[in-house]
Amino acid sequence: MSSAQVSTKTQEFERQPVPGSHLKSWRSFLGMYAGEHAAGTEFMIGPLFLTAGVSAFDLIIGLLIGNLLAVLSWRYLTAEIAVKHRLTLYYQLERICGKNLVTFYNLANGVLFCFLAGAMITVSATAIGIPFDMEMPKLTDTAPNSVTWVIIVIVIGALIAMVAARGYNSVSKAANWMSPFIILAFLACGIVALSQLGVSNFNEFWNIWGEGSDPFPGQLKYNFWHVVLWSWFANAAMHIGMSDLSVFRYAKNPQSGWTTAAGMYVGHYMAWIAAALLYAVYLQSPEAQGFLANNEAPPVAPGPLAYNAIGVFGILAVVIAGWTTANPTIYRAGLAFQAVIPKASTFWVTILAGIIATLAGLFPAIAMKLLGFVALYGFILAPMGAIIVFEHFFANRSGIIANYAEQTGVKVNMAVLLAWGISFALYYYISWSQDVFLSFLTLPAWLTCGVLFLVFSKTINK
Repeated sequence: MSSAQVSTKTQEFERQPVPGSHLKSWRSFLGMYAGEHAAGTEFMIGPLFLTAGVSAFDLIIGLLIGNLLAVLSWRYLTAEIAVKHRLTLYYQLERICGKNLVTFYNLANGVLFCFLAGAMITVSATAIGIPFDMEMPKLTDTAPNSVTWVIIVIVIGALIAMVAARGYNSVSKAANWMSPFIILAFLACGIVALSQLGVSNFNEFWNIWGEGSDPFPGQLKYNFWHVVLWSWFANAAMHIGMSDLSVFRYAKNPQSGWTTAAGMYVGHYMAWIAAALLYAVYLQSPEAQGFLANNEAPPVAPGPLAYNAIGVFGILAVVIAGWTTANPTIYRAGLAFQAVIPKASTFWVTILAGIIATLAGLFPAIAMKLLGFVALYGFILAPMGAIIVFEHFFANRSGIIANYAEQTGVKVNMAVLLAWGISFALYYYISWSQDVFLSFLTLPAWLTCGVLFLVFSKTINK
């Protein structure tokens, strides 16, 4: 198949509004969000909350509130703006920021998404490796630990990249096919784990976390606000960072934004708790107790945890869960790279994203430090979304020129560069110097960036 044929087949309307003939009903988004967020990350994040020593109240109530805030962000910011303009994040930013500035942002965005997808390839590899008696990565591992690991990661990465490269329709269809299976698997894992833990009532369930504990060696202690803000901003790049403009531009109306609740409360609530229960079972094993006795954190390997609960069904669930997260993430990364090299077909830049994600997946450190990585990438990318949000809601009232770069032809909108640079540098310095958790600073950085954008646009862009 020629490059031209590939490009036609995967027409994604990268530099024009999505036409009415290609709009999709809310069901398309329901399947995608349920599949993407009841997925590979959940097998890592649930156990990692246990390593952070959270209490039952912090986890169960904190997740309830944080996920609600995430849904509201998608519905009233991302979906609202996406349906109004029907453009990708990358093209909409180009019109505001200028070609040169958005090129740098797109590269950063694409690479960070590739790293996230790589973590999900790592998750799937822990399941595929079980029949091969593969040594599982530990929380402290950074590099590949065997040839078997390398081969499995490369095969999984290649398959995922091919699906993502076929465009949004393929990504959406894959999610719709797989999401019911994954949701059932998480539910089954949770029920079996409760049985293995001997839980027979709500008090015993609550006491799994109880009043919390000291964090495991090398892990950060989480409290209620850590859980609320982390769960709200775990997908900050997608909602307040506006990355999902690229998804919801296909929606018939902003009401489709409510479908993200399927991802948040099935995935980021039920699935996180179910995965934590799997790890709680493992912590009772002699192997895990041996690690703790040596002042080491027991490994978090999703494949063996699920296999211990529901056997081969668990292996399949982990593989497919990693797949349904990596697919849309690589798709988003491909769109970011396509915005940098617009003459290249979306198919081939998505393949490039898949290659980078596969290389990242070879290194388990990203998956093992997923809580910190997700907080970092949301903090970096979210403030740029404030530029779009503040222009959309306040451009007319503040008297600034909308789509300034498109209107004037500038390659770098200095108002954007200063707003993003100052907000990032200020709050990252606070985090570094005062040892403040990054998720605590994501919203202040986002608001500061938006306000500074309006101020600098008014004073510089005349």
